[in-house]
Amino acid sequence: MAKQSRSASLGTEPISKLLVQQAVPASIGILVMSLNMIVDTVFVGRWIGPLAISAITVVIPITFFIGAIGLAVGIGGSSVLSRALGAGNDSKAVKVFGNQITLTFLTSGLLAVIGLIFQNDLIKFFGADESFIDLALLYYRIVLYGIVMLAMCMMGNNVIRAEGKPKFAMYAMMLPAIGNIVMDWVLIKVFDFGMYGAAWATFVSYAICFAFIVWFFIFKSELRVTYHCLKLRKKIVGEISSLSSVTLARQGVISIFTILINNVLISTGDAMDVASYGIINRMLVFALFPVIGVNQGFLPIAGFNYGAEKYQRVRETINTSIKYAGGLAILIFILIMLFPSEIVSVFISSREGLDAETMANNQTLLERTPDALRWVFAATPVIAVQLIGASYFQAIGKAIPALLLSLTKQGFFLIPLILILPSFFGVYGVWYSFPIADILSTVVTGYYLNREVRKTLR
Repeated sequence: MAKQSRSASLGTEPISKLLVQQAVPASIGILVMSLNMIVDTVFVGRWIGPLAISAITVVIPITFFIGAIGLAVGIGGSSVLSRALGAGNDSKAVKVFGNQITLTFLTSGLLAVIGLIFQNDLIKFFGADESFIDLALLYYRIVLYGIVMLAMCMMGNNVIRAEGKPKFAMYAMMLPAIGNIVMDWVLIKVFDFGMYGAAWATFVSYAICFAFIVWFFIFKSELRVTYHCLKLRKKIVGEISSLSSVTLARQGVISIFTILINNVLISTGDAMDVASYGIINRMLVFALFPVIGVNQGFLPIAGFNYGAEKYQRVRETINTSIKYAGGLAILIFILIMLFPSEIVSVFISSREGLDAETMANNQTLLERTPDALRWVFAATPVIAVQLIGASYFQAIGKAIPALLLSLTKQGFFLIPLILILPSFFGVYGVWYSFPIADILSTVVTGYYLNREVRKTLR
């Protein structure tokens, strides 16, 4: 394997400098990726209609969970890989990456086949009603054809970051996002292919990302994988799986939560409330991109220094990351509280020639969504502790605490709240659940993070 000059710098350079080097490219990549989701939804909402937003919203949990196989194997395996690099164990690092490739390909491929076989039942189960089920099925089929490529990309992106090359990880997120935006414009607006165009634009974006990831690992990576490395090894698979289960469980709970919220919104409201959540869900990724970027930058620095037994640097990484992410979260909170209506109006068409039903749906969205957006983001200033705290346990290889803390918001608090509060407050009970869950999960995560740091990082 080539020299590790880039990865070795994680244990020597100043933490603030490293965090900026890691977080800025990650943030830019997430920004472009989330802009891709935003623009995709804008094109769909303005040129197809609000029901198309509802259709995409119910498809997301299925494609999101299969794609998250790659994310889980990528983050879990990269924790093992980062610590191997920190300990100077190059041979193990290469074997870990080879096993990540095999696990991602086999698992996501199997789930994609199952998803296509049971597509009709899954779409109904995930919250589609008769008003938009045909749109949802059209989008779902085409996107699922490319889902294995998405899983491989999400895995590879985390490995690139673990190597200490965040700029290439940023490019891997930017290129497909730009491609999708361009294809959305061509296929939806220029050629008026509607939902069919939206689906193929997404497929093309997966292919662009996959091509870049393959190019990187052939020409730029320190990890030189051979056929021998692709053979699954029980011990390595066990290490990857124990940590991947953290991310997979979190993403699985998110998918379950999305199924639940779609069904609750349909039962207590209507398809327009599902569309409102579709807009809010996009904004959760878009608005929080710098906070998520800091969290992504935190992982390889903490993992490397923990593997190198530089515990004071790990403490400094935690404190600096929380400080940076918390400041950014407060700024985001202020902007959301001040401009909710302006944000929502971006997704709604005002062009002439719209039919009466679409105009009525647009007006309903504009009336309902701003208040919902404010409630969902109401506890944003406290989420930094929640994100960094859960990621710390994953970075140092402690799978069970990482899993439990990762599940606190969606699994332990948000899902029960969404089952209970709508009985008293209707659709608003869904929106009230978000800030309550954020506050409770932050308190729990902060307690366990503080206890672990005092006990292990002396």
